[in-house]
Amino acid sequence: MKAKEWRELTPEEIRQKNKELLEELFNLRMRSASGQLESTAALGKIKRDIARAKTVLREKGVKEQ
Repeated sequence: MKAKEWRELTPEEIRQKNKELLEELFNLRMRSASGQLESTAALGKIKRDIARAKTVLREKGVKEQ
């Protein structure tokens, strides 16, 4: 997702998507550790999306949970 798309979401939606991204990151790390991950670029993409979500929450002045 692009930052513009993140900014259009409500804080609660951002938190929910961030939670889903963290779960996906965990799953990708497990697959990477077991040698089943084909593309390591997915890890970077997920990390960037998590950072965008946190940035937009901070811009909106909403406390992260």
